Amino acid sequence: MVASMSMVFVGLSEIADHFDVTLRSVSWVVIAQGLTISALMMPMGRLADIIGRRKVHLIGLVLFGGGAVFTALAPTFGLLITARVVTAIGNSMGQSVGTAMVISVFPARERGKAIGSQTTAVALGGASGPIIAGLMLQWLPWQAMFWALTIPIGIAFVAGYFILDENRVSPNRPQQRPSFDWLGAILSGATVIIAVILINNPFGVPVLSPLILGGTVTAVMLFTVFVWWEIKTDSPMLELRLFRNLIFTMAVATRFLGFLGTTAVRFLMPIYLISLRSLEEAAAGGVLFLTSLGMGIAAQSSGRLGDKFGERPFAIFGFVMLVVTAVAFMTFTSDTEMWKVMVVMLVNGLAMGLWNVPNNSIIMGAVPRGSLGVVGALTNLTRNVGNVTGQAIGSATIVGVMVSEGFDIPLSEIGGDQAAGRSFMNGWRLAYVFVTAFSLLGLLLSILTKPVRAEQTEPD
Repeated sequence: MVASMSMVFVGLSEIADHFDVTLRSVSWVVIAQGLTISALMMPMGRLADIIGRRKVHLIGLVLFGGGAVFTALAPTFGLLITARVVTAIGNSMGQSVGTAMVISVFPARERGKAIGSQTTAVALGGASGPIIAGLMLQWLPWQAMFWALTIPIGIAFVAGYFILDENRVSPNRPQQRPSFDWLGAILSGATVIIAVILINNPFGVPVLSPLILGGTVTAVMLFTVFVWWEIKTDSPMLELRLFRNLIFTMAVATRFLGFLGTTAVRFLMPIYLISLRSLEEAAAGGVLFLTSLGMGIAAQSSGRLGDKFGERPFAIFGFVMLVVTAVAFMTFTSDTEMWKVMVVMLVNGLAMGLWNVPNNSIIMGAVPRGSLGVVGALTNLTRNVGNVTGQAIGSATIVGVMVSEGFDIPLSEIGGDQAAGRSFMNGWRLAYVFVTAFSLLGLLLSILTKPVRAEQTEPD
């Protein structure tokens, strides 16, 4: 599922040519997917806590696979967008229960190992998606990407149907099924959709326009009503009283700050390497892969060592490394030696794996096992919103600096203009000042968060 999300980026140009639509229009292939996943992740997590995670997982695989087939067969661009929404519904169901199912089949003392393994799979999926798509698109039409997805999804469904045990992946499920909080799901979904659109601003609307200001007021009002309703109702979608737990609250805030900073690397580095440094896409992909490689390696080690020695030291060390790499990125120029760039990218990936897994383990360890589904979805939603916000801040910073210096040009043209390149690097350095600040705040919260060890709270 993670690989499929990154594969789509590679095929956008061919999809636009096939349906004869503009680049702005084809971007809705990605936007519609992201909005759907973000809006439905928490409701699907809560639904899984009620009816069972195996059921939600398998239904999600069916929708995901069916949406992939629908995408490949779509005769019009409008139906293609509809197909991506169906696929995203299945994706949201899978993401909402993945962490909870993995944790549920391990004893509490091995929670870090479980999350570390899952994080490694996420890192490999994100890194391999563009590589697989790039190789396929050299010889095959874009539809082949979506046909190919049906093979692993079919295998996953068969394996899940015969192997997954609902009692093991959904322990502590209430004997008497509580009602599903439909109003809470609608309010949360609407709030998330409006917030993500406001942050991402895909229409390029001025920040102080009535549309943005009205959307902000609407989002705040919806969120206020959501909080009021969740506190009032007997069967809330998200038990907001969990935030009374200071460890849980600080860990969630730390997660948001961490992804707020780390996403800038994934978003800005391709521009730096391809547009400014004029690297071939294949070579740039190899450099970018180092981040995922480092993340995968560190996720495994930090998860297992966190189980043994406690999560907090590794979360702190990860954020220290994140601060160091953010400062290193600030020193980059248009002719920084490539080996230095590669070292910083690898260390940045190690930092991401080091703080991410312990942080997720702290969050999941601070809640009852019966709430793992919706809380696991909340951690993924926090990651998604952090990513979107970080990308918006990074792009707005660089574009703002370049426009103020008289370079209102496409980023693809900065490599051929030395003055524009210098302006881009001025914006780059300011963007990484913000990244450093976010990382320092995350480091401070990691230092202040003192989780209780698993063996002190729960028997095997």
